[in-house]
Amino acid sequence: MSELADAIADLKEDEVKKIVQDKIASGTNPMSIVDECRRGMEIVGQRYKNKEYFLGELIMSGEIFKEAMAAIEPNLKAGQCGKPLAKMVLGTARGDIHNIGKDIAATLLKAAGFEIFDVGVDAAPEVFVNKLKETGAPILGISGLLTPSFESMKQTVQALEAAGLRDKVKVIIGGGIVTEVVRKYVGADAFTDDAPEGVELCKKLAGEVR
Repeated sequence: MSELADAIADLKEDEVKKIVQDKIASGTNPMSIVDECRRGMEIVGQRYKNKEYFLGELIMSGEIFKEAMAAIEPNLKAGQCGKPLAKMVLGTARGDIHNIGKDIAATLLKAAGFEIFDVGVDAAPEVFVNKLKETGAPILGISGLLTPSFESMKQTVQALEAAGLRDKVKVIIGGGIVTEVVRKYVGADAFTDDAPEGVELCKKLAGEVR
């Protein structure tokens, strides 16, 4: 396991900051730094599952991860300029407070040229609809790691239909347990359980809404 993944897993905030800065300064590929951070969060998740960590540690690891992502992000975007690829609203479905997958996706999507409007976690259908109306974004990404979030995703798509937006907005759902069956149930246009793959799918959707 890498030094950075271990530091995140052990909740060593100052050490994580230093390692990330050193890696950036030495010219390490920013995507590989993101991957090490992700692996560290996977260990945290496993420790939580094994009851070695509790909610406090989970929240703390999330904050450390966010700080690391904030430091890496400008380097992912280096050399980018011009008009965004597309606007996109992103959030975790109501009933779910998981944010790591969403935050990784947001970082990678921004790096790919998307303008991201993140509505956070536990987001109600009307929150997504209002943000889509406000921004005019043609893509909606809904994240969820718990099965109850599927119903909320479905209600969000129904809320889009009720608001007359469904034919103007492409919907992609993401999370470790989403499948083609879930996509059909929700009424989404695409699904992914992998953030880099999700970026490619969003690029495809962006091409379809132009």
